[in-house]
Amino acid sequence: MIKVGDQLPATTLMEFSEVEGGGCSIGPNPVDVVKASAGKTVALFALPGAFTPTCSAKHVPGYIQKVDELKAAGVDEIWCVSVNDAFVMGAWARDQKSNGKVRMLADGDATFTKATGLTLDLTGKGMGLRSNRYSMLVKDGKVVSLNIEAPGKFEVSDAATLLAQAKG
Repeated sequence: MIKVGDQLPATTLMEFSEVEGGGCSIGPNPVDVVKASAGKTVALFALPGAFTPTCSAKHVPGYIQKVDELKAAGVDEIWCVSVNDAFVMGAWARDQKSNGKVRMLADGDATFTKATGLTLDLTGKGMGLRSNRYSMLVKDGKVVSLNIEAPGKFEVSDAATLLAQAKG
């Protein structure tokens, strides 16, 4: 399992873009994790699924509400990672009004999630292999803090916890 001091895995996530610009075409675009995190401070949080109750009602909204405070604390980007496809993550971004605030990154085949060792098997609940709920502060691709939730909990991966760590 990934731990403080480790580098993010050299994998590719996908991001849906509704408008062309900044070198990105409309539609799903690959995001090389190593290149995208290089030289940046990233507040990364992951969750079991788009449009799920806790994720939609608490997790994503918390980061959207604290975007200005996180930026003031030195965070360059906020990433939300979920084992969903880029089209679902794009639709969820529209629903959550996260554009320009939180990058909604799809880990469609769970490559990133498996590489971190933070998988959650929800096969019996009809969701298959998913990501555990967690957050991490990443500086120049290196994990500097990691907050992993206990099963079914939402206590340590919230925006307020990561904000306190970014300020510390």
